[in-house]
Amino acid sequence: MSGTAARAAERDPGLQPERTRLAWRRTTLSATVAAVLAVKTALAGGVSAVGVVACALCCACWFGFLWFAHRRIRVLAAAGVPGALAPPHAAVAVVCTVAMAVCGAVLVGSG
Repeated sequence: MSGTAARAAERDPGLQPERTRLAWRRTTLSATVAAVLAVKTALAGGVSAVGVVACALCCACWFGFLWFAHRRIRVLAAAGVPGALAPPHAAVAVVCTVAMAVCGAVLVGSG
């Protein structure tokens, strides 16, 4: 048996979904830290309308990302061989992430 064939036979297909699940958890933790920092930045040095709106949008995006990530983590944990992430679902995750980044930039710029 060649080296590549032996490695393929030894590979545990259960590890990839577990690594992906852990990556979603790390990303969710990072988004949580970003949302907390957005709230802190919005409240530091006085409250402004722009800061409050940007903070509210950032928190809304965080809740959306949290909901989506939790849903994906459950799918990865439940399925024997999980399906690929659908493009519309990937687009939701990307839009939430980019929106959080834009809200963070607005908060930093307005502060």
